[in-house]
Amino acid sequence: MEKENFKEIHIGRLISEKVKECDIEVLRICNFLGCSYEEILTMYNSESLDTKILLRWSKLLKHDFFRIYTQHLILFSPPLKSLNCAVKSRNSKSLQFRKNIYTKEIIDFILEQISNGTKTKSQIVEEYKIPKTTLYKWISKYCK
Repeated sequence: MEKENFKEIHIGRLISEKVKECDIEVLRICNFLGCSYEEILTMYNSESLDTKILLRWSKLLKHDFFRIYTQHLILFSPPLKSLNCAVKSRNSKSLQFRKNIYTKEIIDFILEQISNGTKTKSQIVEEYKIPKTTLYKWISKYCK
C-alpha cells in the first residue's frame, strides 16, 4: 500500500489498494463479508465505512485500518491542554502516560516532509506539537 495521507482519508480506496496488493479473489471477499460484488465496488468508492464492516475488512486483509484514523488524531487533533476534559484528567487518580504514541508510519511521514522540503523542523514542531528533542532524536536515529 502506498504511503497514506493522514490528513485526507479515503478508506475505500485504501482497502481497494490493499486487496490488489494481497491478490484476494472477489468471490472470497463476497463470501467473507456476505455481500455482492456491487456492494464491494460501492465500498471501494466510499470515503468512510461503518466500523463493523471496517473491522471485517481488517480481519480479512490482516491490516489495521483503524490505525490510520488513530494516526490522524495524533497528528491533527488539538493538544489535550486546550480541551475541557483536561481538567477532569488532572483530578483523576490514575496516571496517564503518552510514551510511544508515535508509530513508525507517523515518524516516516514527518521525516519525509522534512527531507523533501514540504515543512521545516520548526513548522513540524509548531503544527504537530511534537517536542523538539523528540524530532531531533528521530532525525539522528532514522536519517542516516
